[in-house]
Amino acid sequence: MNYREDELSSQQRDEFFSVLKARFDNHSHRHPGIAWAAVQARLNETPTKMWSLHEMDRTGGEPDVVGQDKQTNEYLFYDCSPETPKGRRSLCYDQQAWASRKANKPATSAIEMAASMGIDLLSEEQYRELQQLGKFDLKTSSWVKTPAAIRQLGGALFADFRYGHVFVYHNGAESYYGSRAFRGWLKV
Repeated sequence: MNYREDELSSQQRDEFFSVLKARFDNHSHRHPGIAWAAVQARLNETPTKMWSLHEMDRTGGEPDVVGQDKQTNEYLFYDCSPETPKGRRSLCYDQQAWASRKANKPATSAIEMAASMGIDLLSEEQYRELQQLGKFDLKTSSWVKTPAAIRQLGGALFADFRYGHVFVYHNGAESYYGSRAFRGWLKV
């Protein structure tokens, strides 16, 4: 087996293509006008991004194509799991928040985990776009990318969907909960 740590073996890649294609076919309303063959061809050209998508899936994110960047033609993948990904829960917002905790530190932070996976947190705008494709986080919440001005004051933003509406809230960045994780995105 000659593959890097941030790449999948050929067997893993083939198995994961099946998972992604089934999800793509089952949720065609998320990506009208996009052909799976073109997405798969792009993924074949970018093995490290395929690894990142696999990490999104392995941690419960259920990544799927949600559009295409009109300027770069890259495909946009978002975490589309019904609830915030189980394998990413109980994380504070960032490394600074993690370091500030004196006791009961979580394993890591949302920002650090996303970086290790090669993805980024959804912004508030992206989170709202995702909610146009279905109803997500009906029982959970997800950290979203927080503007620097809010973060400098010690806060961080999270969002959920309740009462037919997207709510964006604030919390101390060092807080963490068993029902909060983060949703990521990736351009391929």
